[in-house]
Amino acid sequence: MIRSLVESAFQTGYLSVESEGLLHQVLATKCCQSEDLAALSALYDAVSAGQIKREASSQLPIKFLTQEKIG
Repeated sequence: MIRSLVESAFQTGYLSVESEGLLHQVLATKCCQSEDLAALSALYDAVSAGQIKREASSQLPIKFLTQEKIG
């Protein structure tokens, strides 16, 4: 599920509020594979570089994509 949400963000150029919420929920279960973490890392880099825009307020940090939260 994580990879499909990330793929959608790359295809559209936007990370929707709904997708961001789903990512939070999935990560809260701590059911991630290494491929999921790689996809999240790529998403974080793309959002940080401005390649993908967040629908949510850009003032809010993407806490679930930081290494502290994942690890």
